[in-house]
Amino acid sequence: MKAIMVMFDSLNRRMLEPYGCDWVHTPNFSRLAERTACFDTSYVGSMPCMPARREIHTGRYNFLHRSWGPIEPFDDSMPEILKEHGIYTHLVSDHYHYWEEGGCNYHTRYSSWEIARGQEGEPWKGDLRPFDIPETLNGQGGRWGRQDWVNRRYLQREAQMPQPMTFGMGEEFLRTNSGEDNWFLHIETFDPHEPYFAAERFRELYPQASQGIHFDWPPYRRVQETPEQVERCRHESAALHSMCDFYMGRVIDLMDELDLWKDTLLIVNTDHGFLLGEHDWWAKCSMPFYDEVAHTPLFIWDPRCGVRGERRRSLVQTIDLPATLLDYFGVERPADMQGQPLAQTVADDTPAREAALFGLFGAHVNVTDGRYVYMRAPATAENSPINEYTLMPTHMRRTFGTEELQDIRIAEPFAFTKGCRTMQIGARPWTNAHQFGTMLFDLETDPHQEHPIQDAAVEQRMLDHMIRLMRDNDAPAEQYERLGVATAVGA
Repeated sequence: MKAIMVMFDSLNRRMLEPYGCDWVHTPNFSRLAERTACFDTSYVGSMPCMPARREIHTGRYNFLHRSWGPIEPFDDSMPEILKEHGIYTHLVSDHYHYWEEGGCNYHTRYSSWEIARGQEGEPWKGDLRPFDIPETLNGQGGRWGRQDWVNRRYLQREAQMPQPMTFGMGEEFLRTNSGEDNWFLHIETFDPHEPYFAAERFRELYPQASQGIHFDWPPYRRVQETPEQVERCRHESAALHSMCDFYMGRVIDLMDELDLWKDTLLIVNTDHGFLLGEHDWWAKCSMPFYDEVAHTPLFIWDPRCGVRGERRRSLVQTIDLPATLLDYFGVERPADMQGQPLAQTVADDTPAREAALFGLFGAHVNVTDGRYVYMRAPATAENSPINEYTLMPTHMRRTFGTEELQDIRIAEPFAFTKGCRTMQIGARPWTNAHQFGTMLFDLETDPHQEHPIQDAAVEQRMLDHMIRLMRDNDAPAEQYERLGVATAVGA
């Protein structure tokens, strides 16, 4: 048996033709929907990049115990489990956070891996020569922003760009190994993550992407730009989505050419979406996780049932993907993996769960049942108490600072730490979620989440779901206190 996962970063559901978009050119995603089960109610779990990838390995929520960080010593890793059961696992990626301290041991779980470099402000090429950086609206300044423009100087041709390089490495693996058995290929590109650096032929599809001051890197804050500037950035994003669509089409073509549909599972997913001015916000993390961020595209082809061209309404989320892969290869799931295999959901839309939890460490704790979304804010502006629980005290690009490690305590084991006690480190979440308050939305009557509702019965039902899922995940006791809720369902 064989499996391929094609994962994008920040793939925006509302910019894809299969999800109703009529202005972004994504014909290959339409082809993909015709060949797969297309999920209408897929949600994130933990945000953003590496927390989501920890879920893809472990099949359980990350954000209640820890922020960004590596795989923990007690974690179950799906690709490593497959490897231990004789399934060859291979990662190709340009997602540079894998090679930083905060993600430094994810890629080593695979049998082998390859990288393409140069995304965003990755510290790649050392070029100290002076050069003119274009005038850029709200461009990233300082060393990081300059490094991005240094990198672009070495990516002048499309074939040199990280996304084409990544898909080229994936193609090489498929052409080399299509006749072999028992392998899992994970193709992962950082695109269409900002900055929206797309090949020129895709930018030409959107003339508005070249109007006005250069603007392809939106800031993480409220919108302060003019409507025209917002539109320019949206079209820059559209160009990169169209580039992703083209390379997704290459995978579909390869599956046709190499006759892989008959025996190869295909999952196409993303870690989260992105706000491009909706709700008067840019990006993610700073604001509540509206549907533009939390509600994701997902496509699955399972050769065992052969379902194609059908929609699936059942509620699913990121933690289900490792369970689905283990199930496909006939490997037993670890007891700590809480995601559900989606084989039957793909086959006939059998529900996988009643509700799904999602969020960012230290921000709202959110829950949805597919119709309602409940966003529970911290009870106070102090947003406390809250602690990190980890044996790997590492942020995105560095280990915890000495000032953060002055008052380490040792916590008792959690249900999933296999008897290991962890560090308990007081945390200071950088987002101020309390300012937004607790909100309840009815997606059936308000799909754009513009009008929070007041309904005590629905709120209690969603709160019960939230508390039950938190308890199932063995959430730290102080999380309930931080949110101002009792730990008993219905209390």
